[in-house]
Amino acid sequence: MKTVYTNQAPEAIGPYSQGIIVNNLFYSSGQIPLKPNGELLEGDVQEQTHQVFANLKAVLSEAGSSLDSVVKATVFIKNMDEFPLINEVYGSYFDTHKPARSCVEVARLPKDVLVEIEVIALVK
Repeated sequence: MKTVYTNQAPEAIGPYSQGIIVNNLFYSSGQIPLKPNGELLEGDVQEQTHQVFANLKAVLSEAGSSLDSVVKATVFIKNMDEFPLINEVYGSYFDTHKPARSCVEVARLPKDVLVEIEVIALVK
């Protein structure tokens, strides 16, 4: 088991890591729209989703993986009415490669953000 850390994504805000590699799989912690310096991106749900993907790309890269190797994504959203907006951004990152996905509306997310995404990916 190997812990993944990069300063190109925000540090964990609790007792967990940005991600873990076990065998040839990378498991990310949920990424929220924090900038790498830890500052919260105060934007609409689409802007926040883009920041989440920037964070995911950074931790995936550090793990030796990429969005093209994601096998499963879990999306947590504050408001299911914003699903089409999130889906539009999500689809721009997963255009031809479409991993399995779950999406759930939750009552509240850390720091009251609008979206959080975690992934499982193959490591090269």
